Amino acid sequence: MCSGEHTQVSLCVNRWPLLESDPKETIGLTAKFQRIFGDRKPVIGMVHIGALPGSPLHDPAIDLVAAARADLMALQDAGFDAVMFGNENDRPYEFQVDVASTATMAALIGALKSDISVPFGVNVLWDPMSSVALGAATGAAFVREIFTGTYASDMGVWSPDAGKAMRYRDRLGRQDMAMLYNVSAEFAHSLDQRPLPDRARSAVFSSIPDAVLVSGQITGEAAALSDLEAVKAVLPNTPVMANTGVKHDTVADVLGIADGCIVGSSLKVDGDTWNAIDPDRAQDFMAQARKARA
Repeated sequence: MCSGEHTQVSLCVNRWPLLESDPKETIGLTAKFQRIFGDRKPVIGMVHIGALPGSPLHDPAIDLVAAARADLMALQDAGFDAVMFGNENDRPYEFQVDVASTATMAALIGALKSDISVPFGVNVLWDPMSSVALGAATGAAFVREIFTGTYASDMGVWSPDAGKAMRYRDRLGRQDMAMLYNVSAEFAHSLDQRPLPDRARSAVFSSIPDAVLVSGQITGEAAALSDLEAVKAVLPNTPVMANTGVKHDTVADVLGIADGCIVGSSLKVDGDTWNAIDPDRAQDFMAQARKARA
């Protein structure tokens, strides 16, 4: 039930229930991360929503809800630990998405809520504030975006504001919602001259993420294992996850270093980012992940 006693904005949403845990933070994991995912190294599957109304690639003949439901069920049936809804199909990407895009994603996730049986997260590319708003409105357990740094990107020069985004989350009454910081943006190059491990360590100190994500250069391209190793070496007490390009034959190596991974493209028909999820590929991927975690 929503309380009217708070001074900040309060959203009446069904939040994903956090797992029961010891009040003390587990060594190597932030408390919020552990309460969502438990002690395992989570494997998060992507639900890439079709191009939304107003996007150049939008096709009104496609039933966005039905397509997302099919991908969601394939991931859950395969045993993924969590899912994340994203608008990867809304190319060309923007730093500030249209309000209608965020509203449509909220409506779509709302239509699927009764089907969702695992923790879920959201990402509105490449808009941290809209990502936080969507997560707060839908009851998401976590939100992913670029929250720190300055980048030269395909979309222009980019300087997100972690402090603004986190304060926005708190004003919306969602302090429980974990924030996953991608510190090596796709389609972009950091203008910060510091090495990646130094940027990641600094982001944790200055901007208090619940997890740090390491990515390849574009969607579906793997982060270098050496980058994962270097970031994890300087962040032994912060969850570090592989954000892109994890494949069936690399997931064991990735989970041997990282505290979890996010996967999308390798689960798709023919391994193509823009296709629907292939249930068999999803099942096979999780079979490999379980072996790696055993």
